[in-house]
Amino acid sequence: MSAKRIVVGVSGGVDSSVAALLLQQAGYEVVGVFMSNWADDGSGQCRAEDDRRDAVAVCGQLGIPIRFRDFSREYWREVFQHFLDEYAAGRTPNPDVACNREIKFKHFLDAARELGAEAIATGHYARVEKDADGRFQLLRALDRSKDQSYFLHQLGQAQLAATRFPLGDLHKDQVRRLAAERGLGTAAKRDSTGICFIGERDFREFLARYLPSRPGEIRATDGTRVGAHPGVCYFTLGQREGLNIGGVRGRPQAPWFVVGKDVARDILYVDQGHDSPWLLSRSLRTEVAHWIAGAPPAQRFACTAQTRYRQPDQDCEVDVRADGTLALRFTQPQRAVTPGQSLVLYTGDNCLGGAVIASTDAPTPDSPQDSRA
Repeated sequence: MSAKRIVVGVSGGVDSSVAALLLQQAGYEVVGVFMSNWADDGSGQCRAEDDRRDAVAVCGQLGIPIRFRDFSREYWREVFQHFLDEYAAGRTPNPDVACNREIKFKHFLDAARELGAEAIATGHYARVEKDADGRFQLLRALDRSKDQSYFLHQLGQAQLAATRFPLGDLHKDQVRRLAAERGLGTAAKRDSTGICFIGERDFREFLARYLPSRPGEIRATDGTRVGAHPGVCYFTLGQREGLNIGGVRGRPQAPWFVVGKDVARDILYVDQGHDSPWLLSRSLRTEVAHWIAGAPPAQRFACTAQTRYRQPDQDCEVDVRADGTLALRFTQPQRAVTPGQSLVLYTGDNCLGGAVIASTDAPTPDSPQDSRA
C-alpha cells in the first residue's frame, strides 16, 4: 500500500521545515508547496525570494518534491483590499486571520487536492482533535508562548478535517533542535514578525503608498489642540509611538496615547496615561460570529476571550444575538479593545471561534463637552 500523500506549506522558515520532516518520518508521501501571496509592490523590501530559496533548499535536503503556487491575485482581492478598506474607515484589521481563512485553508487546500493529497499541513502551533461527538476541535498548542489558534479561529469542520499541525505538541526549542539534528539550513533562521507583506519596513510609510495622507489635528479629550498628525488611519487605539507631541502647557510630562479617532473630521484624540479611562471598556459588540463546531455552545454562556494575540485569558459572558452577532461583557475592564480586530473565544484550550469587534462601550471623545469623571 502506498503512503498517503500530504502537502505541506513550506515557507522557508524552521517551523514549516520541521513540519515536513516530521510528516516524512511518520511515513507520509510529502510534497512541499511554496505559496507566493504578495506581489512585489516596488519597495524592494519583500523577503519572498530569500524564503523561496530556503524552501527549495530544505525540500532538497529532505528529498521531497516542491511545487509553486501564486496566490497573489487572490490575496490582493480577498485579504489586502479588505485591509485597506478597514484602515480607511478608521478600524484596525487583522490580515493574518483573513489570510488563513481565504488563502492558506481555502486556495492552498484546493491546490493540494489537485495534487492528489488527502490533507494539508502547516507549521502553525496549534492542535486538532475530535471530541466525543466526532466533531473536530481547534486546540491551543502545548507551547502557549507560540500558540497560533487565535489566527486560526475562522476555520471550520471541513478545513480542520483536512489539516495537520505537526508542531502542536512541541515547544519552539524542540523544533529548532530537530532541525539542527537533521542539518536543515533553516534551523537557526530568525522567525518572521509582523504583517507578512510589510516585513521590516516602516508601517506608516508602507500604508501611505496606498492610503494618501489626510493631515489633521491631535486633540486632548477636552478638545484642546495638542499637535498635528499625517492621517488618523495610520494610528490605532492605545498607540504611543509616532505622535510627536512635545511639552504641552498645563499638562504633566507624561506619555500620550491614542484614545479615539474621528475619521470624518480627521481628528485624532489622545490622553495621558497608559491606562487612561478613555481606553477602558467592559463590553463590546461584534459582527457575525464564526463557530468552529458550526454553532455556539449556547445562546448565553461564560468563557474566556482574547481581543488581541498573546493576551492572557479574560473572563467574560457571551450573549449570542438573533442576527448571529455577539454582545459580550468582561469581568474586568479591558484596555484598548479595537474595532476591526478579532475577538477569539475559548473554554480551556478549546478555541470556540470568534468574530470581528464592531464597537465597545469605551467613551468616545468626539466633542469638547465629553468627559469621564
